[in-house]
Amino acid sequence: MAEIKDPENTILLELTGGTVTIQLLPDVAPKHVERMKELARAGKYDNVAFHRVIEGFMAQTGDVANGNMEDNFNLRAAGTGGSDLPNVPAEFSKVPHARGSIGAARSANPDSANSQFFINFKDNDFLNGQYTVYGQVISGMEHVDAITRGEPPANPDRMISMKVAADA
Repeated sequence: MAEIKDPENTILLELTGGTVTIQLLPDVAPKHVERMKELARAGKYDNVAFHRVIEGFMAQTGDVANGNMEDNFNLRAAGTGGSDLPNVPAEFSKVPHARGSIGAARSANPDSANSQFFINFKDNDFLNGQYTVYGQVISGMEHVDAITRGEPPANPDRMISMKVAADA
């Protein structure tokens, strides 16, 4: 378990294999950090599937509108939805898309991020300056590495729960 220096800006993500600790970057992307904490505190990320997991690239989740359906057939819609809150404008920075970084998923419109995010399996420098980075895994990356691959996976892994460390 990582040492948590800022509990208000640390996420505890429960996966099947264990806890993933994510340090959020409020000084880099304050609106994205605020959105993740708001949705986590509302329980919106609980039981949401990893609907797009590409070997050697990243694991994407966070479709709170479509990703928590028990019927995996409905997961085909996962990746198309978000929360009922307004989209978050891009907050591009010099922070690289390094292994374990958290990036905001979006459509072709840079200002279309909402609830979905991805965790990079490796350094993905080609994403730098194109997608907002707003967190970094500080422990538990082995649990991220174990997420079932697929677009969508036949039996997707899910976020069991997501909490702000200050509330845990």
